[in-house]
Amino acid sequence: MMSVFNVPVDIEVFEEPFSQSDLNARYAKLNLVHGSVGAVVTFLGQVRASGDKTDVTGLVLEHYPGMTERVLRQHVETASSRWPLLGVVLVHRVGAMALGENIVGVIVASAHRQAAFDAVQYLMDFLKHDAPFWKQEVTEKGTDWVEQKQTDVDKIGKW
Repeated sequence: MMSVFNVPVDIEVFEEPFSQSDLNARYAKLNLVHGSVGAVVTFLGQVRASGDKTDVTGLVLEHYPGMTERVLRQHVETASSRWPLLGVVLVHRVGAMALGENIVGVIVASAHRQAAFDAVQYLMDFLKHDAPFWKQEVTEKGTDWVEQKQTDVDKIGKW
């Protein structure tokens, strides 16, 4: 766990599967002051079958260790400067994943719900746009690299 602007933060990129309970346990370790939190927003992203292809059986994510965590930290710092956040958990999987497995988890705590919702949306939009992950879709025919989608690029403009 690290501190950003006096906000407890837990950021990690790893290969092991994680559950909602694991994510909640990380949030509990932030030890936020009882009574200060008015809203906790959680986002849990999963590997889905209905991407650009109909025969996707899984994903493989690669990253550059150290650089990825630095970019994630920069975006958490930006979110913490834009909204009155009280704590952030951001975890991301890399490696081979099957359909339905959790790939990304974000928990944001704030005194106010709109700040928590906005910060989670901001973090997810920038993860899709800026985080240095390289994604391959796995099918029965092999693997294909996934290009960034214009819809993900367009979402950055609103921030």
